Amino acid sequence: MRTLRTHPAAPPLGSLAAGLAGAAYLWGTNPHQAGQWLPRCPFNAVTGLLCPACGGTRMTYDLMHGDFVAAFHDNALLLTLGIPAAAYFGGRWLVEGLRGRRYRPKLGKVGTTVVLGTAVVWAVVRNLVG
Repeated sequence: MRTLRTHPAAPPLGSLAAGLAGAAYLWGTNPHQAGQWLPRCPFNAVTGLLCPACGGTRMTYDLMHGDFVAAFHDNALLLTLGIPAAAYFGGRWLVEGLRGRRYRPKLGKVGTTVVLGTAVVWAVVRNLVG
């Protein structure tokens, strides 16, 4: 017998609720201004370099406030590839969960190589270009 906690829809619905709570907090917290209580990228804190996801919080804030140009400037790759991929996989996860099925996507070796390769190239380019 399935309980609410063991239902396949519980993890995606919980993630959606957490994301909405985070978005509600971010709505009124401008990450472009110093002194905001927001987490810092651990990779950037240690190395001073930009990781492939650096700028994601600022990008999200700008998108929520309708500033698409600033969002693109904050992290172009995450905006053009990451958000559509997250929407697709998150949507599939939610739909399959609501249908009572578990969703476990598999990238395989080629997919993993493409994702990691793209992330590494993006990190190098954005740190060289500045």
